Amino acid sequence: MPRLAEAVLLRIFVNENDCYQGKPLVPAIISRAIENQLAGATVLYGRDGFGVSRTVRTDFNTIDGGPQLPMVIEMVDSEAKINGFLPILNQMIGSGLVTLEKVQARQYRTSGS
Repeated sequence: MPRLAEAVLLRIFVNENDCYQGKPLVPAIISRAIENQLAGATVLYGRDGFGVSRTVRTDFNTIDGGPQLPMVIEMVDSEAKINGFLPILNQMIGSGLVTLEKVQARQYRTSGS
């Protein structure tokens, strides 16, 4: 039987070339989520997309030398945990989009976990 809980889905839309303190942003966000004991995260690569700049991000090589894939990081946890993580994201993300949705989470686990 799944465990049911009210939760918040956090989505972070960034570019694979975005950095934080000179290092790739996405692994830095994942590392901080682990440090803050969030329940988990999934990183999704987009094939193409665009944002407010109207610059198309694509998996095809661009004029400046390489692909610039859009990426989405998704995390689901309690509202309190997600709200506690938002100030950290505010410091890390220079350009991107963060969305929040209230969701009903159904957590499935095997009997040994």
